[in-house]
Amino acid sequence: MASSNTNEQADTAAVKRAEPVRGDFAVVADLLPYLRPYLGRILLALGLVFAAKLLNLLVPIVLKHIVDGLNVEPSLMMLPVGLLLAYGAARIGVTLFTELRQVVFARVMARTSRQVTLRVFRHLHGLSLKFHLGRRTGGVARDVERGGSAIADLLDWTLYSIIPILLEVLLVTGVLVWAYDWRFAAITLGTLLAYGIWTFAITEWRTRYYRAAVEADTRANERAVDSLLNYETVKYFNNEEHEATRYDENLRSLENAKVKATTSLALLNLGQAAVVSLGVTAMMWLAADGVVAGSLTVGDLVLVNAYLLQLSAPLFLLGMMYREVKQALTNMERLFGLLDERQDVQDAPDARQLVPGQPQVRFESVQFGYDPRRQILHDVDFEIPAGGTVAVVGHSGCGKSTLARLLYRFYDVDGGRITIAGHDLRQLTQASVRSAIAIVPQDTVLFNESIYYNILYGHPGASREEVEAAARAAHIHDFVQSLPDGYETPVGERGLKLSGGEKQRVAIARAILKNPSILIFDEATSALDSQSERTIQAELDHIQLGRTTLVIAHRLSTVMNADQILVMNDGRIVERGSHPQLLALGGQYAQMWRLQQQRAEQAATEQHGR
Repeated sequence: MASSNTNEQADTAAVKRAEPVRGDFAVVADLLPYLRPYLGRILLALGLVFAAKLLNLLVPIVLKHIVDGLNVEPSLMMLPVGLLLAYGAARIGVTLFTELRQVVFARVMARTSRQVTLRVFRHLHGLSLKFHLGRRTGGVARDVERGGSAIADLLDWTLYSIIPILLEVLLVTGVLVWAYDWRFAAITLGTLLAYGIWTFAITEWRTRYYRAAVEADTRANERAVDSLLNYETVKYFNNEEHEATRYDENLRSLENAKVKATTSLALLNLGQAAVVSLGVTAMMWLAADGVVAGSLTVGDLVLVNAYLLQLSAPLFLLGMMYREVKQALTNMERLFGLLDERQDVQDAPDARQLVPGQPQVRFESVQFGYDPRRQILHDVDFEIPAGGTVAVVGHSGCGKSTLARLLYRFYDVDGGRITIAGHDLRQLTQASVRSAIAIVPQDTVLFNESIYYNILYGHPGASREEVEAAARAAHIHDFVQSLPDGYETPVGERGLKLSGGEKQRVAIARAILKNPSILIFDEATSALDSQSERTIQAELDHIQLGRTTLVIAHRLSTVMNADQILVMNDGRIVERGSHPQLLALGGQYAQMWRLQQQRAEQAATEQHGR
């Protein structure tokens, strides 16, 4: 019983989490601007649909005359050949116009889906690092995938399935009123009204279960992707069963939501079948009574039956179509919901381009915190001269890497300002700032592509010779050439097929290829052994020449040649000066230096002893 209550609570919570942010009309309103350029195609396609429905309306009328003609004079010689040909032509015409509609409208559906999905993709890249640090990759990818396909489904079902069916009902009702007793039209409209009320009411009730299923599916995908991306960690701690259990929690919620959606569908279908069956029975009863009374011919009975068959099948589909439309709107709602995510960092309306050159960088009384309740940087103030090098050292968590994120303008400062070439960072376009900066991060993540692609990513327009020159400068060219596939060697998910040092060299080559005005080295040699570090460090010192450089380091031996070294502690600069000056000061830097030297000597002694 307790387990059942827990599941029930989980299902209820899932339904509540999946409540819509915007209504159906708001979703459609968001979509309309993407359709306006294709108004001509839409109207042409609707015209073809209207023509197909008119021909479909003529088919039973022609069939009635054929039957009445055969009933009067059942002779092969008297066979109404013209009517038969018209009957065949009408049926072919229905298919022709229907398929032409598909040809005309196919581009609209595909292009609209592509444009919306692309806009969402660009918007996601435009969001601040704050959003991406909190997002679940699998869930976002699933929402984009479902939302993109839902656009085509919505357009197809709404414009060219539901509207044509309603048009056909109106045309058939008009013919019945014009040619027969008003009771035929009354039964038709009454059946349609009862069918519509039942369908809409039950579908609205069922939609919450579909929302819960969508939410559970998103959560399950998030957990699966997160677990697979951390495959090695799962193996390290032998937690395969733990991951399977966590994943099954989401699958169980998905299962319960799907079961409720399916069982409620049975109720919907049963009610629809009952309404249509009653309507069809009443119509046939009325038509048969007319034939017996002599007021209607056998052909009239055939015509009424044909119209009933024409209407009953679409009516059965109408409920399914409405359900599909509601589901498409739900998926699109989540897609457009991603566009509602606010861009914390935006270009100012009058933002200017950063002019290429050797810019000076200044941090002026900068204050910042990722969370308003916890400040990271306190009145940080320093300058990197044009073409100069400033290094920042300190213990983990003191705010060193935050300086690089702020310089890239992943976040805006809470107080003070950062300037480049005398311009406030917030008055420059993000694109021009980031195009002027290259970074070699501590944690290098590569695309699941070739080594060549990952180096080329620094400057996509570079030639192969330039890529190889950058690889030589990063001392990775010889290693790449020794691989069976050379530069076309795939690096795997997040570059896991390469060692930490190899990934670091690819990152260095990528930064060199970009040829930036400002360089940031965030623990650039942290994944290298001592010998490789000395080799790479010499090259890094070379490529820093003429560039404004910010070096974030833990190993003090890598920043000895910096023009100025800043020592940070708890988000504050506590010491500053050159390497000799800081050693002479005898403060935190000198203490860190002695400690690292002792460790290096100890490691060398142990190595020599082996």
